[in-house]
Amino acid sequence: MKQLIRKQSERSGRSGKPRRPRRARVNRDGRTEQRILDAAHVVFVRRGTAGARMQEIAREAGVNQALLHYYFRSKEQLAQAAFARAASQFMPAVIDVMAGGGELEDKVARVVALELDHLSRTPYLPGYILGEVTHRPERAGQLIAAMAGQQATDIRSRVLGALAEQLDARISAGTMRRIAPQTFIVNLMALCIFPFAARPMLMTMLGLDEQGFAQFIARRREELPAFFLEALRP
Repeated sequence: MKQLIRKQSERSGRSGKPRRPRRARVNRDGRTEQRILDAAHVVFVRRGTAGARMQEIAREAGVNQALLHYYFRSKEQLAQAAFARAASQFMPAVIDVMAGGGELEDKVARVVALELDHLSRTPYLPGYILGEVTHRPERAGQLIAAMAGQQATDIRSRVLGALAEQLDARISAGTMRRIAPQTFIVNLMALCIFPFAARPMLMTMLGLDEQGFAQFIARRREELPAFFLEALRP
């Protein structure tokens, strides 16, 4: 009997408690991690952080939840990564256009085309970004940094400085009524983003299906630059 107890103790370890099976080590794979990020982007943008579920992300990525937690320890960590990726897609091209050279009319037309084309491919993006920043104000700084790889103060200097010079020249020449550069860019971006941020409501109100909404945006792409600039004439 003593020999039997000793053998059982040796199998279990010195403490006499059953040994836990060792976890198999998983080699980190860049392709798997990227697949998880791609899936998280789809689910978080569509559902928002509150509505997203790790099980759905795992299913979208084609992995089990254990592997999901191996690469990203928590939902919050994955949510931050997904937000940074979404934010980097939001308006970087617009910032470059507004801060660059070119006539004001050309800038307006290019911004409208860039935003409407991009948001047509990612219609849930504005609602997701606005919802995240509203419920998590601390992410506003992350949004600005991800959009252009710069701090908010640097972006303000680039965009508003270039825009103010062009507006002042038009106002002094009497070809444009007075408007602050901040108001100019907020009005322009709001006209581009609002139809996508309010997409389900607009589709219901206007009686549009997916094809009808796409046609509505195509018309808006052609009409919006002239409408916007005409409103600024004295």
